[in-house]
Amino acid sequence: MENGQLTWITNFIWGIADDVLRDLYVRGKYRDVILPMTVIRRLDAVLEPTKQAVLDMKASLDKAGITNQDLALRQAAGQAFYNTSKFTLRDLKARASRQQLEADFRAYLDGFSPNVQEIIDNFEFRNQIPRLAKADALGTLIEKFLDPSINLSPYPVLNSDGTVRLPGLDNHAMGTIFEELVRRFNEENNEEAGEHWTPRDAVRLMARLIFEPIADQIESGTYLLYDGACGTGGMLTVAEETLLQLAKERGKQVSVHLFGQEINAETYAICKADLLLKGEGDAADNIVGGPEHSTLSNDAFPGRTFDFMLSNPPYGKSWKSDLERMGGKAGIKDPRFVVQHRGEELSLITRTSDGQMLFLVNMLSKMKHDTPLGSRIAEVHNGSALFTGDAGQGESNIRRWIIENDWLEAIVALPLNMFYNTGIATYVWVLTNRKPEHRKGRVQLIDATQWYKPLRKNLGKKNCELSEEDIRRIVDTFLKFEETEQSKIFPNAAFGYWKVTVERPLRLKGIDPERAYTPKEIKALRETAERADDAPPVIKKIHKPGTAPDPLRGLFEVHIHGKPRVVEYELDTELRDTRCLCQPGIEDLGGEPADDLLPEEEAAA
Repeated sequence: MENGQLTWITNFIWGIADDVLRDLYVRGKYRDVILPMTVIRRLDAVLEPTKQAVLDMKASLDKAGITNQDLALRQAAGQAFYNTSKFTLRDLKARASRQQLEADFRAYLDGFSPNVQEIIDNFEFRNQIPRLAKADALGTLIEKFLDPSINLSPYPVLNSDGTVRLPGLDNHAMGTIFEELVRRFNEENNEEAGEHWTPRDAVRLMARLIFEPIADQIESGTYLLYDGACGTGGMLTVAEETLLQLAKERGKQVSVHLFGQEINAETYAICKADLLLKGEGDAADNIVGGPEHSTLSNDAFPGRTFDFMLSNPPYGKSWKSDLERMGGKAGIKDPRFVVQHRGEELSLITRTSDGQMLFLVNMLSKMKHDTPLGSRIAEVHNGSALFTGDAGQGESNIRRWIIENDWLEAIVALPLNMFYNTGIATYVWVLTNRKPEHRKGRVQLIDATQWYKPLRKNLGKKNCELSEEDIRRIVDTFLKFEETEQSKIFPNAAFGYWKVTVERPLRLKGIDPERAYTPKEIKALRETAERADDAPPVIKKIHKPGTAPDPLRGLFEVHIHGKPRVVEYELDTELRDTRCLCQPGIEDLGGEPADDLLPEEEAAA
C-alpha cells in the first residue's frame, strides 16, 4: 500500500477523536480511547473470517470439559489471538439501546484471548466505557471505526464486479499506521514523550552502531534482541528491521526474536499491541510489563542471554522503591549488581536518586560469552553516567568494571535538544565482549554534537534530528577508528584514576613543637590558639623508638630533644583536600600524574 493511502487512513482515525471525543475529553486524553479502539478494530477485522470456527471450537472444548483451551483456540483462529464472544463490532453497531450496547460491548471485550486482555487492561480501556456510554458516544465511536471509506482489515473490500475498492492492510502497513498514531499523540503530549518514545533518528543510529561493525560476520540462524526499558517497542522493531535488511543484503537468512520489559502500563500495552498488529504474536508474548514488572527488582529474563541489546533507560529517576523490594543496600544479593571482579566482590549499586546505570549493568549481565559474536550493546545515557560517583562508589565501580573488562568500544556525544523532553547532553555508549583486535585496550570518543539537521518546527524540546547523512557520518567515523578533530582514541588506562585524600597538620602559634598534646588539650587549643602556615604542627602521638616512618600514612620522623622519633600530627580538617591521580604520563582526560604527589603534602590517607 502506498504511503499516501496510509497517511489518509491515519488522518481519518486521528479525525475520529475530534469528531467523537471533543466535548468528552481534553486533547491529551484522546489517546486513552483512540489507541485501544484502533487495536480492537484491527483484531476484530483480522478475526472475522474464522469467527465461526473459533465459536465451534470453543463449544466443543467446553463440551469435552477441557479447560486449557488457549492453543486450540489460537489454531482455530489462525492467529496468535482470538475472541470467543458471540459478537463482532459489526453486530454491536446495530444496538438501539445504550444500556444494551454497553453490556454487549463489555461481553465482546471479555471474549478476547488472555494476551489481548492484558493489552486492554493495561490501557485501562474498560474505565472509559461508562463515560462513552453515558454521553451516547460509544455507538458513534464504533460506527466511525467501521466507516466504509476505510479498511483496517487485511482483506480487500471488493466492488460488486469483483474489482478492489479498498486494498487490504498487511501487518506491516497496520503497524505503520499505529506507530504514526502513537508518534502524533506523543508529540501532542510532548512533555511526556521522551519518557517512553525515543526519537527514531536516535534509534536508527543505535541500531547501525551495533549491527554494521559485524554485518559481514552475520551467519544464517537465530538472533535474540533485548531492551530492558522497551517503552513502546520502537528500538526493538527498528533493530529487527536493520538486522533483517543487513542479513538479506549478504544473502543470509536470519530469524529474530524480540524480548523486552517495560514498567509503564500504557506504554507496555502499546508495545504489545504494536507487535500483535504486525503479526508478531510470539514476540508480543516475550514482552513483559506493567507496574509490578520493574526491570531492576523483578527481572523477567533471569539467566537468559542475548545477541544484541539496546535501550534508553530513564535518567535521574529514583529507584528507591526497587532497592527496598530488593532488601536494601546491605541486603542485595542479586548477582547482576554484586559481582566478582579480579578477586574482589564489587558492588555496582548506585545512588537511589538515579538508576540509569543499573539498566546498563542488567544488560551486561545478559551478554553471551560462548558465541563467536558474543553480544553487542548500545544504550543512551546523560552526562552523569560519565562522571557521577567517587572512587569506590557504585557508578565509579560500574565504569571500572566495564573498562577493566575491555567492553567499552565508544561513546558518541549526540547533538543537544535531540530528545522530546530534555535539552541536556546525551551520549550513546557502545559495548561488546568481542572487541576486534585493533580496538582492544582502547576507547573511542566521538563528538557528533554538530552533526544534525534543524527541525522546521520544534517537537517539545527536540529542535533537531539526525539526517541519514549524519547517521552515515557517525557510523563511518566509528568504523574508521581514526584520530580526527571529532574522533579521539584513548587507552583504557586514561579513564582510570586513584582518589587520594591529602591531609595537612594542624599548625598553631605558641605551642611546644617537641611534646604530644592530649585530645582535651587539642580541643582547647583549637578554640584559643591562632592558626598560621609557618607555625609548628601539633603532635598528637609520639611513637616508641624503632617505629618505622611512613609519611604517606601520617608517620613522620622528627627530632625531639635531639633524638630521632616518629610522630603523628593532629590533622587540620579545614585544610583536607582530595586529588584524582592518573597513571604517570596519562593526563589527557584530567587528573594529575601519580608521581606529582609531592612529599611536602605532608600526610595522605
